[in-house]
Amino acid sequence: MFLSIKNIPKVSWSSDKPMNFKPKISTFLFLCFGLVLFGLGEGLLIVSLTGASPWSVLAQGISLNVDLSIGTITLFISIGVLLFWLPLNQKPGIGTILNALIVALMIDISIALIPSPTNYISQLLLAIFAVLIVGLGSGFYLVANLGPGPRDGLMTGIQKKTNLPIAAVRAFLEITVVSIGWYLGGTVGIGTLLFAFGVGPAVALGLFLVGKIFYR
Repeated sequence: MFLSIKNIPKVSWSSDKPMNFKPKISTFLFLCFGLVLFGLGEGLLIVSLTGASPWSVLAQGISLNVDLSIGTITLFISIGVLLFWLPLNQKPGIGTILNALIVALMIDISIALIPSPTNYISQLLLAIFAVLIVGLGSGFYLVANLGPGPRDGLMTGIQKKTNLPIAAVRAFLEITVVSIGWYLGGTVGIGTLLFAFGVGPAVALGLFLVGKIFYR
């Protein structure tokens, strides 16, 4: 059912174009809501102690070697990734900028306020829940259609320049960042694998639910 989704649904509050810098209030609010969920999910995955998403593994690894929080490092990574957009002729939208800011903030808030589970089953359940939350947040964020996130834009930009399959480009980026993050001390575990293999179906489910609830 939802796994067969091939297109991002259009709903009443979807922006007509990604480069819309004067979106409807409803579009802006649903975008922010989606990004809050996305950042919360990323933070919950870290809190689960089962491993983080590939880019969060990188942020975690760097944060262990400098006196900065994971959220702050995530923001700096997003800014660095945006610099790579320049030779790729990618253009940021409102969603791109808010993605960098809100996700980084929510990761730090989640880590600060939510305690880690004390037993493995609870940790595993929290990791699964985190991936689902990321998927639901992605559904709102993508349906808003106000520009790709920094990492998604890098992926699509490289794909356009190289003409390689999108899956190959994504795999290359994810493997590269998780390897660097792991080398620097970031946590890689079952949660990392859950994210790698589960985020695709979770995003599809998120898109399906948002499309069904707000179908116009």
